[in-house]
Amino acid sequence: MQERVRKDTAKRKTGTKVIEGVVVGRDKTVIPPEEVYKLANIGCKDTEIADWFQIDGNTLRYNFSVELTKGRLALNQSLRRAQLQVALNGNPTMLIFLGKVLLGQREDSIDIEENKILPWVQDRVERENNEDQQDA
Repeated sequence: MQERVRKDTAKRKTGTKVIEGVVVGRDKTVIPPEEVYKLANIGCKDTEIADWFQIDGNTLRYNFSVELTKGRLALNQSLRRAQLQVALNGNPTMLIFLGKVLLGQREDSIDIEENKILPWVQDRVERENNEDQQDA
C-alpha cells in the first residue's frame, strides 16, 4: 500500500529557532514562561498546557505555578471588567446577577436578621394551608 504524502508537507521549509525559557523535565524541554502565562490567560487547563508543551502536568505546576496563577487571575479580571461594562450599559439580567454576586443581594422571602418568613409571605402561606385543609 502506497503512503500518501500531502503536497503542502512535501514542500515544507525547515529551520532552527532559539527559544529562551525554563528548562524542565528529563528531556530538558525549554518552555517560555510568557507562553504558559498566555495559555493560562485564555483559560486553558493545566493538562491542556502540559500537553501543548509535551510535559507532565506535575512538572508544569511545579515550575510555572506563578505564571499559571497570574494568567488565570488576569482572565478573571478581564471577565469581571467585561461583565461590569455590560451591566453598566443597562443589561438588566447582568445587573441582577452582579447585584447578587458582588453585593450579596437576594430575592429570598426570609428575613435574614431573624431568620423568619416575612409577614406578608407568612400570611399567604397560612391562607394556602387553610385552603388545603378545607379542601381535604
